[in-house]
Amino acid sequence: MSNIGVVYTGPGKVEVQKIADPKLESPNGRKLEHAVILKVLSTNICGSDQHMVRGRTTAQAGLVLGHEITGEVIEIGSDVEMLNKGDVVSVPFNVACGRCRCCREGDTGVCLTVNPDRAGGAYGYVDMGGWIGGQARYVMVPYADFNLLRFPDRDQAMSKIRDLTMLSDILPTGFHGALQAGVGVGSIVYVAGAGPVGLAAAASARILGAAVVMIGDFNKERLDHAARVGFTPVDLSKGDNLPEMIADIIGSPEVDAAIDAVGFEARGHSGGEQPAIVLNQMMEITRVAGNIGIPGLYVTEDPGAEDEAAKQGNLSMRFGLGWAKAQTFHTGQTPTLKYNRQLMQAILHDRLPIADIVNATIIPLEEAAEGYASFDSGVAKKFVLDPHGLLAS
Repeated sequence: MSNIGVVYTGPGKVEVQKIADPKLESPNGRKLEHAVILKVLSTNICGSDQHMVRGRTTAQAGLVLGHEITGEVIEIGSDVEMLNKGDVVSVPFNVACGRCRCCREGDTGVCLTVNPDRAGGAYGYVDMGGWIGGQARYVMVPYADFNLLRFPDRDQAMSKIRDLTMLSDILPTGFHGALQAGVGVGSIVYVAGAGPVGLAAAASARILGAAVVMIGDFNKERLDHAARVGFTPVDLSKGDNLPEMIADIIGSPEVDAAIDAVGFEARGHSGGEQPAIVLNQMMEITRVAGNIGIPGLYVTEDPGAEDEAAKQGNLSMRFGLGWAKAQTFHTGQTPTLKYNRQLMQAILHDRLPIADIVNATIIPLEEAAEGYASFDSGVAKKFVLDPHGLLAS
């Protein structure tokens, strides 16, 4: 092996550097015979990576980034029983043990054992257990039998790799947001945010049977792309009365289900940050006894926030409105394993062209810094890194 990876070097900066080859060891050096080492076939740049790169978390320089990983098994620990060398697999972004109470109940996003600081682990992410990220040529995955989703046929998987690479995070995350928002046959749905997760949530709402899927954003390029792939754009730059804008489309100011795919870096019409504005809008437009799914990221500490309360993760929410309307909120990391197998089948059987919906764009791993800069500028693309040059064809 000769490993390189994408390293966060400080606010606004990432570099592709030589990094250590992975070992079957935990971040604290404990031998992990339940782990495997993967040759990374594809690994994606995620909006939550951008939060760190912008300096909006407590991430320290030197962190190897990347939690959206698809790879080939090349080394196996002695306790791995269900995987073989050469298997092509999807890696849930959640690191999960499969043994604790939360994992046993399917809540793998908040595994109790893989992170000494709090519930929940992830690859290449601040405060998530120290697991090395997968925007690299090679990566180690623990608890492999439990965590990894093996694709049934290598050739088929490689032919659909642009779609299948989305199974590690954004597609299950969007699906989770739609499902927790109560989307079903005939639902009227509003998605806040036309980035990749918002588009994945919209695609999920559509496959769940929604009658109308609206996507709101200020970014014209992203809204134009959302319209091209069949969703109804809501251009938030044209007004600040969201219920009225929705009524102009569907004849009513309320929706059955709302999905917040924006998170804590939300902005208002003034151009300044208003981290609770989307949550407050969701409560305003969602019908009485409706559901709000919140796959957008909210953090416990935001050192780059514009006010002191938000720096501690405290938001000025109009929670009384949601309480009065008997609404249901669902937050937190997506338990990827709940959904990735069924979503894989939808992809393999041509029911969910997620790569085209999020405009998956393949670039070499060595061009990751340019990909981060382009994504941060708001382009309507989902960047997929190609560490070994196997995807370009």
